[in-house]
Amino acid sequence: MAKKTNADLLTPVTLAVGQEDLLLDRAVQEVVAAARAADADTDVRDLSSDQLQPGTLAELTSPSLFAERKVVIVRNAQDLSADTIKELKGYFASPAEEITLVLLHAGGAKGKGLLDAARKAGAREVACPKMTKPADRLAFVRGEFRAQGRSATPEACQALVDAIGSDLRELASAVSQLAADVEGTIDEAVVGQYYTGRAEASSFTVADRAVEGRAAEALEALRWSLATGVAPVMITSALAQGVRAIGKLSSARGGRPADLARELGMPPWKIDRVRQQMRGWTPDGVAAALRAVAEADEGVKGGGDDPEYALEKAVVTIARAARSRGRA
Repeated sequence: MAKKTNADLLTPVTLAVGQEDLLLDRAVQEVVAAARAADADTDVRDLSSDQLQPGTLAELTSPSLFAERKVVIVRNAQDLSADTIKELKGYFASPAEEITLVLLHAGGAKGKGLLDAARKAGAREVACPKMTKPADRLAFVRGEFRAQGRSATPEACQALVDAIGSDLRELASAVSQLAADVEGTIDEAVVGQYYTGRAEASSFTVADRAVEGRAAEALEALRWSLATGVAPVMITSALAQGVRAIGKLSSARGGRPADLARELGMPPWKIDRVRQQMRGWTPDGVAAALRAVAEADEGVKGGGDDPEYALEKAVVTIARAARSRGRA
């Protein structure tokens, strides 16, 4: 991908579209940095939607006595009044020189006319979608390491996502810390050293220990997770993913991790991990574990009186199922 230049960033209008706060802030910071690189005295005006009233835009974009560069940032542009949107549409047709307008818009139907008009006028657009899927956050972490010029193993990236969770700011901060403190390739062991307390509280740690048949460790991780505020529904989700991965791989045709990864929709490194975890499993064990997960899921969603007991029962059943091959 070609590196963006200051000229690319200083187009008359930039749209930052989405609801991911970190990405929206970065889109703004990128433009401001480019403007100040071009002119250290750049005037930056950061406005909320209710501060941009009809007439305000004309005032902000009127020629300056000193011909200074200016960046005008408008947040929550989807909430602008109809009169202000009309004024903006007129501005798009004849933007002021030396001024960069940055509109932050949540996307969606509200204020879509403004988006359409800006796009039609050739505005530069930055996608800032909310990252709700674990795979998106994993890709984000990989990108952060690349941006830092550092190498991290797939297992390290996954361990960081498991340990930190869904907060992109915390993930970005963790990557920066690791990149600054650690020399060479960053691996899973390093992530564990830095974030061991949080990693142990991860729902995926509970699931990993359970499907490996390590009941005592799984129960300890479960209690720690609940004590540190991990939602029970996140734990049942992780247990379900762990058991399903065992079932998928045990019924798949043999082959290289890369081939199985394509067939099962898992990354190759996870194929290797699940292969190690599935050694004690039988088809009956997988079925029993899935029933236990379903019962726990019902229990934590209001079908039982004690969600913690429902989870403990599921963890013990799964751990027993993981050792079913060795029993008569």
